[in-house]
Amino acid sequence: MPINQATSDAPALSVRRLCKSYGSKSVLRGLSFEVRRGEIFGLLGPNGAGKTTTLEIVEGLREASSGDIEILGLTHRKAHKEITARVGVSLQKASLWGRLKVGELVQLYRSFYKAPLPIDTLLEGLDLTAQAGMYLDSLSGGQYQRVVLCVAMVNNPEIVLLDEPTTGLDPDTRRMFWNILRDLREQGKTIILTTHYMEEAQVLSDRVGIIYKGELVCCDTPRQLIHSLRAGTAIVLQHDPRLPLDVVRAMPWCQEARITSQGELIVYSSEIRSGLTGLLELAAGYGIPTDSLNVREPTLEDVFLHYTGCSYSERAQ
Repeated sequence: MPINQATSDAPALSVRRLCKSYGSKSVLRGLSFEVRRGEIFGLLGPNGAGKTTTLEIVEGLREASSGDIEILGLTHRKAHKEITARVGVSLQKASLWGRLKVGELVQLYRSFYKAPLPIDTLLEGLDLTAQAGMYLDSLSGGQYQRVVLCVAMVNNPEIVLLDEPTTGLDPDTRRMFWNILRDLREQGKTIILTTHYMEEAQVLSDRVGIIYKGELVCCDTPRQLIHSLRAGTAIVLQHDPRLPLDVVRAMPWCQEARITSQGELIVYSSEIRSGLTGLLELAAGYGIPTDSLNVREPTLEDVFLHYTGCSYSERAQ
């Protein structure tokens, strides 16, 4: 999909002091962040943190209780139609009419815009040419998600908003989808996505913002966020309540230790040899088996756990 985007130092998206309440329930509490043009920005947070609400306000589907949003220097209040023409949206639960063929659906959405991309460009760009004559309800999960993205791209948008676009896809299809998003970024598109896959956010995102209880708790590149923890190697062991957490934390080889609600004990140690030996000896002293023990480097998952207290498996519930 060829594109010739105008360059600008102004952010693609600016969110300032955004608040949203439903009665006495506050969903967003003074949320502020910026998204640069031409980057992939990952918006992360536990279920209920306010990610989807934020995107829906940015998309113009909901009104904020207070705060300001500028998209490409514009506001929905003054330039809603222009924003709509320059932004592509993929909702968290996209339901398309299954008795339409892929080509028919894309042509339908193209009719909504004054200067849509050619249908051949759209289908080829998302590897859907072979599926043009297929009905939507006969597509695989990965093909369906590519059609959803294709619909979001018909107006050749400068910004693409994707709410959990790879949920339910198998690993191979998910990685193929990642390549499509990388290609879009190379064409100058700005991509904002929410995801429940930490690996996805770490691999794709130029920067990541984590929302917790309606507030932005951190925002930086994945590398810098991981580095900011100053955490050593992570040693993961199935937790046994016979081993108190405060005993582990008191050990000289332990930088930090946490227990997830899924029953995992995660110990961070800057000296992997002493940390591993020490934890094995400590577990043996309490009669705790170590068959499940594994060692890994810190990841964005550890950053998420640090700021929210939730692991991936807890988020997905």
